[in-house]
Amino acid sequence: MESQDIILVSCGLFEKKLTERVAKDVSREFHYPVNLKECSLDISNCYNPGRRQYDANELLRMISERAPQDAIKVIGMVRVDLYIPILTYIFGQAALNGHTGVASLYRLRNEHYGLEPDYELLIERFSKVIIHELGHTYGLIHCSNPVCVMRSSTYVEDLDQKEKHFCFRCRAELNRAELVLL
Repeated sequence: MESQDIILVSCGLFEKKLTERVAKDVSREFHYPVNLKECSLDISNCYNPGRRQYDANELLRMISERAPQDAIKVIGMVRVDLYIPILTYIFGQAALNGHTGVASLYRLRNEHYGLEPDYELLIERFSKVIIHELGHTYGLIHCSNPVCVMRSSTYVEDLDQKEKHFCFRCRAELNRAELVLL
């Protein structure tokens, strides 16, 4: 029997304060307990030297292969620059209607854009990326509501404009998807 936990797996070093705050945001939005775990995943095979980035699809496959099967959903948290072949970079990736996803902190720091550090904004952005990717694992697609967490985010400014919550329509779809899992 599946547990009713969402697991956030740190693939690399993360500040405890950051992961605990993100876990709290995820738990609040999905109404499930969130467990934090660590892994020692060698992601060097995902690195593309030509792009100087990591292949998100390959990383997602690796996380999926090692994901605890007793969890309702699993998100791998990384600190590296992610890409998929058709995009320059991405903040995260998940299997639609799947079990796992991956989210990166790399492009979420203000310092990446020549701005002053803002730790609270960093936590908020990371929470939004993880909640968004978890939404995909429940079958949610991108939403046109400008403040819905499921709206597509190409730039960090897009992340900043949306909320950490699902709009009414996406919440209803999520509730239906969760009922199917029970």
